[in-house]
Amino acid sequence: MPHPLIRSALFVPGSRPERFAKALAAGADAVIVDFEDAVEEPLKRQARDNLAAFLNSHPQAALWVRVNAPGHAEHADDLAFCRQHAGVVGVLLPKVESAAHVAAVWQAGKPVWPIIESAKGLLALEQIAHATGVQRLSFGGLDLALDLNLNTGTPPGQMFLDQARMSVQLHSRGAELLPPLDGVYPAIGDQQGLHRAVRHAYDMGYGGALCIHPAQVPVIHAALAPSAEDLNWARKVIDASAAARGAGAFQLDGQMIDAPVLLRAQRLLALAAG
Repeated sequence: MPHPLIRSALFVPGSRPERFAKALAAGADAVIVDFEDAVEEPLKRQARDNLAAFLNSHPQAALWVRVNAPGHAEHADDLAFCRQHAGVVGVLLPKVESAAHVAAVWQAGKPVWPIIESAKGLLALEQIAHATGVQRLSFGGLDLALDLNLNTGTPPGQMFLDQARMSVQLHSRGAELLPPLDGVYPAIGDQQGLHRAVRHAYDMGYGGALCIHPAQVPVIHAALAPSAEDLNWARKVIDASAAARGAGAFQLDGQMIDAPVLLRAQRLLALAAG
């Protein structure tokens, strides 16, 4: 069964139930109700109650949940909540540092998106990527920079983060996972900066990005949209392939077209249809 294309995954705080429906209407490919960083400690349990009430009144809703991290006092109750509600279609797992963290979440029977956001998580990437239940990885650059004491915004800091991004993508492919998601871009009003960041991640093989405001969703989609030139090329390749009647390789405008080139054309058209 093919998986839906995920370019944007929009966070909404679990403590703000009045925003749940608005988030679902924002056009994001996935909506993640956050029980973790966006929710103050005294409101953690209330966040679950808020989402339960929303799911009961909106039985067709399909939402992801970012649970509290392994070791947090609310982690086990968050997982039990996800297991109980069909409207929770997957779990975004923060602070992942071992395959055992994933195994505990997989018991809820929902796909897992681990967030790699610490040195220990990076060092355990191979085990995490191959853990049962993992659908795709996501990259937590802000927390990773903090954990590693990087000076963000500097060339050395950016170089280290990009090396970490490369590792996440490499292990994603090695484990045959869906393309990873880049982390949030915190400057909500900086649309040009967001556009550049998303294109940067896309050029490194990422499929999209997490985001924290509905206004960021169309910017992410625009950043990932193929150019008109790329789409024209992809359509020509697909049409030529049909005309070649299943030939393993053929020429088009002096270029050899074989299976990898055809697959790239198909991916570009799928991204445009997104």
